[in-house]
Amino acid sequence: MAKDLFYSLDLNLLRTFLVLSQELNMRKASQRLFVSQPAISQALQKLRNHFDDELFVKVPKGLEPTSFAVELANSITPHMDGLSNALNTSVEFSPAEINSKLTIALSPIVLACLSGTLFPRLREKAPNAEIQLTAWNNNTFDDIAKGETLLGINYSMPAGKEVYPKHLLDLRGLVFVRQEHPIKKSLAAPEDFEGYEIASPVTPGWNDNTSVAAKLMQERGLEAKVGFRSEMMMAIIDVVQHTDMFMPHSNLFPLHQYPNLRPIEVDIADTVRVMPLYSHFHIKNRNNPLVLWLHQEIQAVLDQQIEHFEQLIKS
Repeated sequence: MAKDLFYSLDLNLLRTFLVLSQELNMRKASQRLFVSQPAISQALQKLRNHFDDELFVKVPKGLEPTSFAVELANSITPHMDGLSNALNTSVEFSPAEINSKLTIALSPIVLACLSGTLFPRLREKAPNAEIQLTAWNNNTFDDIAKGETLLGINYSMPAGKEVYPKHLLDLRGLVFVRQEHPIKKSLAAPEDFEGYEIASPVTPGWNDNTSVAAKLMQERGLEAKVGFRSEMMMAIIDVVQHTDMFMPHSNLFPLHQYPNLRPIEVDIADTVRVMPLYSHFHIKNRNNPLVLWLHQEIQAVLDQQIEHFEQLIKS
């Protein structure tokens, strides 16, 4: 009679196997599972004996999965994710009972605008949570896929099949200049900005090597020059406050904090001006109450910030 590989296996070993297949590193796997490296080695040896396969071999950078291990990980991951969701949703969700670390990655254009308002809101409703707001980087999608980052906020970008985008809201593109800038119009055409350098915020993975504003101007046959680029919004803002450069941003910008800056509407089509913003999280968390709660809280803070901006420019 053939060996029953399921009922004869300790299912805790499958969790170790999946983490190893994601990390491909014994030390990182032990840290994620909160066990010692010898315990990971013992679990791996049991898995090897059970499946009669090496599963992972040592290479200079860590571990390399065998073809059997790759197929096994692909096969069982949906089922383990489903089991995780079933168990996590079986208990009524309450933010006040969260006592774990919540790691949220924010794009530079969002981090500089929301960190001061988002943290207090989350802390009030989840006082026992460790809230970690980090800057979005080129590894964020991988961190979401591996479970190291719970949720990320950014524009729509290509991601792996493990990452699910959920629409938050649409931002309206604007240009910001210092109060004494030579362009005095409140509504300007792209042609009006020709001859002025761009101070371009960098969003990793979205505009690493180009400026959307520069590209828009060039498509219209206009000369465009990027004078300064940075992932740090404070650096961009400081440069704009002291030069005639202009900064592409949105109606999310905390204008009340920078009275020496003013917005200029750009006369372009909404298809170019409107930028959808998304929550990005692991596909297994599409129905996770914690992730959905975070999405709603972030959406509420974004709405408040934009409403405040719109009221300010009307006053």
